[in-house]
Amino acid sequence: MSTLTRTRRAPTPPGAPATGRKRRRLRHLSTGDRVVAGLLLGIPLLLSLAFVWFPALGTIALSFFRWNGVGDLHTKACDPALPTVLNNGCVTGFQNYHQAATNSPEFWPAVQHNLIWLAVFVVIATPLGMLFAVVIDRGIAGSRMYQSILFLPVMLSLALIGIIWEFVYSQNYGVINTLIGRSGDSNAIDWLGNPHLNLWAVLLEATWRQAGYVMVLYLAGLKAVDPSLREAARIDGANPWQTFWRVVFPTMRPINIVIMVITVIESLRAFDLVYITNKGINGLELLSVLVTSNIVGETQRVGFGSALGVVLLLISLVPICLFLRQSFRKEETP
Repeated sequence: MSTLTRTRRAPTPPGAPATGRKRRRLRHLSTGDRVVAGLLLGIPLLLSLAFVWFPALGTIALSFFRWNGVGDLHTKACDPALPTVLNNGCVTGFQNYHQAATNSPEFWPAVQHNLIWLAVFVVIATPLGMLFAVVIDRGIAGSRMYQSILFLPVMLSLALIGIIWEFVYSQNYGVINTLIGRSGDSNAIDWLGNPHLNLWAVLLEATWRQAGYVMVLYLAGLKAVDPSLREAARIDGANPWQTFWRVVFPTMRPINIVIMVITVIESLRAFDLVYITNKGINGLELLSVLVTSNIVGETQRVGFGSALGVVLLLISLVPICLFLRQSFRKEETP
């Protein structure tokens, strides 16, 4: 009589990962499943490479050349003794960056205007959007209507917003000059033509749209807050102001980081409003406008415009890196 020997697998301890089962599941993926998984991963990756990373790397490479967009590029260094036309396509090194910082009268005003744009978004637009979100979240009468009205500018294109506000700021028939009694006369205020006023006028347009955008993001964050936290704060005697700042607001830290990143990016990529107003000149210089005017404008300085684009890219990467660092740190925290 033979004895059958059976090998029993030791039971998996509680909480231990079932690696064997996971491996068996992966091994049993059919060919069709692997094709679908490859498409789902590969198509977004290819689109990201084609429309984000390849253009970004190409812009960085072109920033070290002196090129007008016509002709070939070569590795020969530029000769200062030759005219610009004969130096087309040559390697200029960091000369484009040096020229932007020292010999471009529009560069530093554009940087200053971008910083002002960022400050207005941080100090005015973001708190205003948060205020709208808090008021609507409390369930006031007609909250759905107010939410739709405040969110309407977000659904409109920035070019259309610029056209709408031109009727508000018009020197001859604008709403503002009509209300203050200075429309169509010699004392009419040129809101968009005066370099001391047009930046703030356009910033009001941008704030009108940005506040609605921030409001929607904060509303999503407020809906995700555990109601028991507010109830506990109310039982402890906290008033609505204390409940928001000491209980609700700290729990929305992830959405605060997202809004910070979006605010910085929106302030740096601002283009449509100033271009619709006056082509981004006469007090409305921005880095994005300088990049466009040098690459596709009459000057056709692709290398110099690419250098400005790299500067804008580096500035944009700062909040993105901070956001990713914060996200990875949160995932590593047990």
